[in-house]
Amino acid sequence: MESRNPPSTMSMRLSSFSLTRLGQWLAVLLPLTLTHLRGLAEADLDILAVLLLVQSARTRQWDWAREPWVIATFCWWGWQVLCTVWVSPGHGALGQSLAAIRFPLAAAALGCWLLRDDVWRRRALWVTCGCGLYIAFQIMVQAAFGRNLFGVPRFHDGTLTGPYTHPRAAAPLSRLILPMLMLGCTLIEGWKSRWSRTLGLCAATVLAVAVMVLAGQRMPFALSLFGIGICALLYRPMRPAALVAAAMMPLLIFAASALSPGSFSHLVVLARQQLTHFSQSPYGEIYTHAVVMAQEHPLLGQGYDAYRHHCDDPATFHGLSWLSMATPEKGWRDLCVQHPHNHYLQALVNAGIPGLILFVLMVACWLKALWPGRQGSAIAIGLFAAVFIQEWPIASSSDFMNLPLGGWGFLMLGLGLAYRNGFQDTARGPIS
Repeated sequence: MESRNPPSTMSMRLSSFSLTRLGQWLAVLLPLTLTHLRGLAEADLDILAVLLLVQSARTRQWDWAREPWVIATFCWWGWQVLCTVWVSPGHGALGQSLAAIRFPLAAAALGCWLLRDDVWRRRALWVTCGCGLYIAFQIMVQAAFGRNLFGVPRFHDGTLTGPYTHPRAAAPLSRLILPMLMLGCTLIEGWKSRWSRTLGLCAATVLAVAVMVLAGQRMPFALSLFGIGICALLYRPMRPAALVAAAMMPLLIFAASALSPGSFSHLVVLARQQLTHFSQSPYGEIYTHAVVMAQEHPLLGQGYDAYRHHCDDPATFHGLSWLSMATPEKGWRDLCVQHPHNHYLQALVNAGIPGLILFVLMVACWLKALWPGRQGSAIAIGLFAAVFIQEWPIASSSDFMNLPLGGWGFLMLGLGLAYRNGFQDTARGPIS
């Protein structure tokens, strides 16, 4: 009796299943590696990108590559590579520009293939939210006892570091707290009593704001509030809770002045100083220098990692009448840090005005793909808000491709793509 499936077909299906299962486990492990194992996180993302290409080549299914957000991403990446080849391929910039596509490919692997399965999608979400809860818990432990669970004290300026030795917990937490909060909303909405649901949503939102106040970092705090506002706008049951949290914010900040004076100083005192004298602040000086560099090379920019490699050009050692004319106290070369601390300025310096336009188009296509609409689930709304604040233009940020924060952003993108309308509860992905 002949087998229904030829041996080669059976072997291909087994191999495809093995690749899929490997990728799904890597997807679940990714939040853990982003939390504490940066090197493994980069390897995880790289393998996810390679697995997507291998699986697509084996099955000859490239439907994911025709999605508008993928096309827009390839256009931005291709132009940046061309600019790097033409203007400044040295310093390893060409290799880095070519490799920059791997993180968007990893997001495509998550959203268009591996997490189309409902079980694995929920596993990845729960692990991601668990990592956010772990970071928040470490911040609260350090606020209460002066040291985190590893015995690390507060930073030398009094701010809380969470599970790390430096105050870098607030930035990823500001993104993670949004899907965490919306996951909590879905659980609370299952309660029978209307009043218990209302009180539960209020308590969860106030707690989220309180943790971000304790984290004590200005920009993550502002972005988290912005993200909570987006969630409340798109998710009606959360609106009263957001208003309650806004009303309690002065009290929470006052409480932080007693529990963590360093957090209060960063949120209130230092924020006021930087906002009233922005052009003379380190961020204002770096932004000025980046704009001057872009004015010198408006069409092609100066290639990948341009700010790091070309910021010491004496021709750019001057200010701008509309931004800042002051000479930095420590000199212009003191501004030569690794990146300009803004994704849009980074795109402009790297690839000129066309590169900036393509970057804006790419982000817009991401958000359009993630848009939850009126019928979107609470979790989809939280993931949309997380990516929205990750790429909000009026903000200081790390390098676009830098880990761990960049990795969290691409993880949110991949999860959001998996949770978008029409993709939920799909047992098989487009690459089977």
